Amino acid sequence: MKDGTDTAGFHSLYHHGFARVAACTLPVVLADPMENARHTLQAIRACHEAGAVLSVFPELGLSGYAIDDLRQQDVLLDGVHEAIGWLAGQTAGLLPLVLVGAPLAVGDALYNCAVALHDGRVVGVVPKSYLPDYREFYEARQFAPGAGLRGGMVTLGGEAVPFGTDLLFHAPAVQGLVVAAEICEDMWVPHPPGVDAALAGATVIANLSASNITVGKARTRTLLCQSHSARCLCAYVYAAAGEGESTTDVAWDGQTSIFENGVTLAQSRRFPSGQVTLMADVDLDLLRQERLRMGTFADNRAQSAAGTWRRIDLAITPPETDMGLRRDIPRFPFVPSDPALLDQDCYEAFTIQVTALKRRLLASRAKTLVIGVSGGLDSTHALLVAARAAEECGLGRQAVLGYTMPGFGTTGATRDNAHELMAALGVQAREIDIRPAARLMLEQMGHPFAAGEAVYDVTFENVQAGLRTDFLFRLANQSGGIVIGTGDLSELALGWCTYGVGDQMAHYNVNAGLPKTLIQHLIRWVMGSGREQARTCTVLEAILCTEISPELVPATATQAVQSTESLIGPYALQDFTLFHVLRYGFRPSKIAFMALHAWGDATSGDWPPGFPAHDRRAYTLAEIRHWLGVFLNRFFGFSQFKRSAMPNGPKVVAGGALSPRGDWRAPSDGNARLWLEELERRVPKD
Repeated sequence: MKDGTDTAGFHSLYHHGFARVAACTLPVVLADPMENARHTLQAIRACHEAGAVLSVFPELGLSGYAIDDLRQQDVLLDGVHEAIGWLAGQTAGLLPLVLVGAPLAVGDALYNCAVALHDGRVVGVVPKSYLPDYREFYEARQFAPGAGLRGGMVTLGGEAVPFGTDLLFHAPAVQGLVVAAEICEDMWVPHPPGVDAALAGATVIANLSASNITVGKARTRTLLCQSHSARCLCAYVYAAAGEGESTTDVAWDGQTSIFENGVTLAQSRRFPSGQVTLMADVDLDLLRQERLRMGTFADNRAQSAAGTWRRIDLAITPPETDMGLRRDIPRFPFVPSDPALLDQDCYEAFTIQVTALKRRLLASRAKTLVIGVSGGLDSTHALLVAARAAEECGLGRQAVLGYTMPGFGTTGATRDNAHELMAALGVQAREIDIRPAARLMLEQMGHPFAAGEAVYDVTFENVQAGLRTDFLFRLANQSGGIVIGTGDLSELALGWCTYGVGDQMAHYNVNAGLPKTLIQHLIRWVMGSGREQARTCTVLEAILCTEISPELVPATATQAVQSTESLIGPYALQDFTLFHVLRYGFRPSKIAFMALHAWGDATSGDWPPGFPAHDRRAYTLAEIRHWLGVFLNRFFGFSQFKRSAMPNGPKVVAGGALSPRGDWRAPSDGNARLWLEELERRVPKD
């Protein structure tokens, strides 16, 4: 620690709530536990070297699954005991908690078990709760079910070890890591054991599986794992048996997968040859925050009859070095990089906006839709929505009254684009030059600009912004209509809007739930939908290529057009921060760490479809840190009063909305000190 800072571990994933986990499968030698233990150790060591804190292996991996009645042979069971003892000893000094599958006799019954090993000893044994005994499965012939077995002990290697379905493996040094085990069929039942384990605090559920493969079954398994992780707000680590298992009557695909809250983090190639060690970094902070926000999760826990659980603490000390990050961090969390998913999201977003606006038009009995059209992204998209809503309501596009209102900084290009867009869409196009009224107001205020001085302060800018909105409201009164707002979610987050009589206000703001980074893709989606003419698409393309600017300050020979992003930061970075602040409440240091992995290298990772190649840039940690500070200061420090009084508008994206009647409630008397101090203290300056 130096000068009040604590940045030494910044580049370690474990300092930011992540944990590296592994799902492993390897060639099995049937009925040869010691040979299987030796192969397993090789994979465990690979996991240790990679910094993983959990390694999950297939069901009955020490004996082989497909050995039928050999499971009950004393020679085999003796070999399993010997292999467990040897393998446990070999884990001394190794990092991960290891879960291996083995048949174990407890009392006068044989159980299909997950054996937990760590740092030289067996730390627990979890029996399989539910045994399949249908179609090709005959497990009940050899095994006893473990459902309901709680509080027991089993002797292994001369030591008493916790045995039962009530075990949770906890690593205090890895904040949030609590592991529970299921075995294959346990996942397929209507109420899997992992549900109760999650309600008891498990954040990672491991499934040791020997699921055989038939056509289409892999899709079902993935669906079950995804839904299980989503319902339980947990990570799910799935490891299935594969190469070496007997194919007398069935076949195996050795699939390994890792899921988190309904998302597939990693999935291996199926039908592998040789050892597979699939790893991913699960976000324990994300899971904790989701459970924190979803109050019904705790309500469900309170109503569950899960009984008491035994929590086994493990001395796992995670590495503090830079091991990279084994998960995809989307550059644009509001914008999917998968073309099919982006197309679906754009369809839904646009339809949500149109549907919401249609409802407001019907409720207000509006005859017209009044909108200011600047030739920029936001007003362009809002105009597209308004035109579609008017059409579907039976008002027709002529009910949309589009106004350009050139001011002192308006450029000819944006003004021309605005008029061309309105003409192409077939809406009523009108123009009001606000400069005479603005000059009069500035003169009556005694502003230096009225005396010929080049003073372009916030008053100068807001006089123009206020006049535009004032005109729009009076024009709506005159035509029996409502004012359609154009400001977006990103601007609301940063307070980049003029309060009251300004662009913060409207009768209904269709863009209030849309981040800036998604709007350009929505416009491209409209272009590709086939619903608009070629003339419209041509002008839309021109608008997409225009610099984002409020155009309130006049450009000169020495002064370029006013750039929004040079003042408040790149929207790509600010939307990245907005998503993780709004959806998950992450710390600034974690957001900076994630942003560095998402934006540090322009050549790695996926970009959204249609994203211009010339805009594919990278950001250094210093740049990320600077603009993150700008975001925190604006979002937490002084912009909330604008959001507290924002007009109605639909929530669109799952990342969140900022309406005080919806996702976000905060005091208007903001204070960003804690967030800025955390950024200063924990994020290196370069």
